[in-house]
Amino acid sequence: MSLLDLLNHLLNFLAPALAVGFVCALAGGVLGRNSGVPAWWIQAAVNSGAGALALLGGLIFSGRDGTMGAYAALVLACGISQWLVSRGWRG
Repeated sequence: MSLLDLLNHLLNFLAPALAVGFVCALAGGVLGRNSGVPAWWIQAAVNSGAGALALLGGLIFSGRDGTMGAYAALVLACGISQWLVSRGWRG
């Protein structure tokens, strides 16, 4: 496998996490409050990171990529991270 093939596989593996993370951040900006909330790109990065970890966990757990359980974990992880980030950094 060449380096370009590896990069293609990694980007295709992370594409759902990036998409759901950005959609959650943009929807959170529209639907949520804006006091003490980080910028939308920080929210998107946190959501995408949580989603990528959920997809990696699904890959390790099932041994396959693209299972419905992994995608359900992706949506749940992005939703929870968006909720935590939208509360602000107050703690």
